[in-house]
Parts: sequence; C-alpha cells; structure tokens
Amino acid sequence: MKPSSTQSMLSAIATLGPLGYAPAPGTVGSAAALLIGGTVTITLGMIPLVIMIIIVTIISFPAIDAHSAITGKHDASEIIIDEVIGQWLVLLAIPVMASPESAYLYTLLAAFVLFRIFDITKPPPVSTAEELPGAAGVIADDIMAGVLAGVVLMASFQFYGWVMA
Repeated sequence: MKPSSTQSMLSAIATLGPLGYAPAPGTVGSAAALLIGGTVTITLGMIPLVIMIIIVTIISFPAIDAHSAITGKHDASEIIIDEVIGQWLVLLAIPVMASPESAYLYTLLAAFVLFRIFDITKPPPVSTAEELPGAAGVIADDIMAGVLAGVVLMASFQFYGWVMA
C-alpha cells in the first residue's frame, strides 16, 4: 500500500530528509541539532530553544509512527528527529554567552560528545527508556541520554568551576 502524502511528509520529518540516510545518521543528526541549537541560543537565548524542543517533541511522535508504518521497522537508524531533541536538551545545561567565546564553543563540543557517548552506549536508564513501546521508546532513550549528558556537564561546571566570563 502506497503511503499517503501526509505519511510521506511525516516520514521525511522523522529522518530530517536526506540526513537520516547519511553514513552515521545519529551523529549527523546530532551535529545538525548542535549547529541549529547552538546558533539559536547564542543569538536568541534559551526560551526559543525550549519552545523548539516542545514543538519538535510533539511533531516527532506522529513522524516516527508514520516512518515506522511505512518501513515496518521500529527505531530505524534513519530516524534522527529523536537525536535533535536529545542534543537540544543537553544545551539547556550550558549557560548562554552573549558571544561565541572559544570556551563556550568547546563546551558545545563537549555537549555533543557526551550526548553521543550516552546515546551510543545506552547505559541505564537510557536502555530502560528505550524499552517503552512505539515512538515513546524511540524518543525516550535520547531524552535520557540528553539529560545524563547535561547532568555530567553541570557537575563538571561545579567540580572544575565555570571558567567562561
């Protein structure tokens, strides 16, 4: 059965168009999210990022469900909208700077690396969240990976002191 145009559009959202079919799609999706999220926080602040997280999370449920219905695969590797949500959540742990100082850019890079480590290795509670059914499980593991990465960043700020001024 041919997917409807709405299903096809939602599927494209779930994969971020062609980015989901690139080599290492999770890393590509996380990098795209970092570039967009970092730019938004630097230029507009945290509130727009929070709004973006809410909107993308709401859209991701039907998008993931549509892609799964079309492909018959649960949590296919080409679904990367969930990486966007998780990567953006990590950014909420980083105090925003008015200009992209090198220390801020390094912190963004650390946020990316930490998120990818937790997303790839899936330690508990990331692996536990992944067991939820349907789109919730696809999204929940990335949310948990983002939260854990954010906690590690915030702990490192406390341990080492916040050096950006």
